[in-house]
Amino acid sequence: MTNIKVIAFDADDTLWINEPYFRETEEAFCRLMVDFLPPHTAARELLQTEIKNLPLYGYGIKGFMLSMIETALHISGGMVDANGIDKILELGKALLARPIELLEGVEETLVALKSRYRLVVATKGDLLDQERKLRLSGIEHHFHHIEIMSDKGTRDYQKLIKHLDIQPDAFMMIGNSLKSDVLPVLELGAHAVHVPFHITWEHEQIHQKIEHAHFREVKHVRELLPELLA
Repeated sequence: MTNIKVIAFDADDTLWINEPYFRETEEAFCRLMVDFLPPHTAARELLQTEIKNLPLYGYGIKGFMLSMIETALHISGGMVDANGIDKILELGKALLARPIELLEGVEETLVALKSRYRLVVATKGDLLDQERKLRLSGIEHHFHHIEIMSDKGTRDYQKLIKHLDIQPDAFMMIGNSLKSDVLPVLELGAHAVHVPFHITWEHEQIHQKIEHAHFREVKHVRELLPELLA
């Protein structure tokens, strides 16, 4: 790891808690729809709608809200009234208002690495919401650069690495998603670290054994400190 100059962190479920809040909101939505479909079926319909809408709305809470409304109209045959739509909007607004809860050890890890590496946030999602989270997190000042991406594919990381003016093998990405934070980064010849979170959105889940010289998997990001600070 001697060539690494920049370490990038995913945000949601890597720096702070996110997916459990979406799950709670999804469960509340399914309870609202119980007169039309059983909860597990409503959840499946919502996921299909979300995936279909990703090219239109991208990732984030606002797209999730629109997908909930569309799903409600679909599974109810248009029977959801204004009061039902209002309840769905309130679920989304409550999700937007959730406090930011940093994962254990995140700030101490950033402090330890800051003097030796350029630190970057590389996350996807709604621009305003991710900016809000960073502002409220209290850790924004540790980062040299913030990149809020519409997606996390190989070309997206290529653009980021070019902007940072480094070679791929000088870049390390740390995140909880093999699909978004690991595989496209390894494809470029950069380094990737998987820090699993106990809940992962179904669309981000892949079941694949990765064997690569530039890949690490750790239970906690602090486990990297001895090697990165050596």
